[in-house]
Amino acid sequence: MNPQNCILYSGGAPGAEAEFGMNAEHAGVDEVNFSFEGHSNVRQRGLRILNPEELENGDISLEYVSKLMNRRYSQGPMFRKILQTIWYQINEGQEIYVIGEVLEDRTVKGGTGWGAEFAKLCNKPLYVYDQAREVWLKWVGMEWLELADDDGPRITHQRFTGTGSRTLTDSGRAAIKGLFERSFS
Repeated sequence: MNPQNCILYSGGAPGAEAEFGMNAEHAGVDEVNFSFEGHSNVRQRGLRILNPEELENGDISLEYVSKLMNRRYSQGPMFRKILQTIWYQINEGQEIYVIGEVLEDRTVKGGTGWGAEFAKLCNKPLYVYDQAREVWLKWVGMEWLELADDDGPRITHQRFTGTGSRTLTDSGRAAIKGLFERSFS
């Protein structure tokens, strides 16, 4: 696949999103980073500040998300805006790559988990690099399928999303780098 025909959709936040952005830039992939006024971003390349009306388009019921994810989320306006930008990231991407940790209930830890659940609901190809287990997983049907060490995912769609934890381990960083190398070498 020609990287010049591709677009990474992300959020530009510290951690996994910044790492996805750096790898995209290095590979020659365009990027769009959805954010909002008052949010700190590491990535300025492709920064797309959503106005209040656009954020409203990505609004979701925090009660519904809390029930779906088996946990309580903050009701604060900042957290709501973060979830709204994640809606844009997942909505725009044709396949989704997440760096995080898959929990026993098959959800992904933290706010990133909403992006993974939304990808499942939209039936989009979803891959999670589980930093705790140091393995790539693919959502298939209703289960996570572990990918073999030598069979990590490859980006196969021109519009893809890269998101994840603000706490990025060395193995998470290497997983993102490996994804781009497999896909665009």
